[in-house]
Amino acid sequence: MPITRPTISEYAPYFQTYVKLVNEDDLVLALKRIAKIWNDLIGEIPEQKLNYRYADGKWSIKEVLIHLTDAERVFAYRALRFARNDKTELSGFDENFWATESHVDERNLESLIKEHNNVRGASISLFENLTDEISMRSGHANGKEISVRALGYIICGHELHHLRIIQERYL
Repeated sequence: MPITRPTISEYAPYFQTYVKLVNEDDLVLALKRIAKIWNDLIGEIPEQKLNYRYADGKWSIKEVLIHLTDAERVFAYRALRFARNDKTELSGFDENFWATESHVDERNLESLIKEHNNVRGASISLFENLTDEISMRSGHANGKEISVRALGYIICGHELHHLRIIQERYL
């Protein structure tokens, strides 16, 4: 049985921006489809554009790519903890600090693609093996209550959001 779209009561209103970008009512299908979009788009980016920033203080394309991978890891980790009924409050993370500390400029595109695809594969394995009941469990992260399935949809929508920004402002 597919993991269906969360209701707005399962996540903070801020995340509605991401959840509404996902067309599927099957989370695993969405994760797979968006992985293909990611790979197709990244494959079109010329090497010389990977360090491009569309404005001062904005991330490079490489930093956006590692941010997507890092954020997916965090969201999937939260989903795992809550799926296992762990009630520990989980803290947030400083995405700008993480981008700086990623040292992504020292990496090539192939390594970023491989890492992202490995993380996505792990996320797919996690979510495709959850029951409907478990996907509805929730916990607290960054001071807000959020369900397991909402975290999965946020992974998808967050990625779609940033891929659209890459298309509109970087390419």
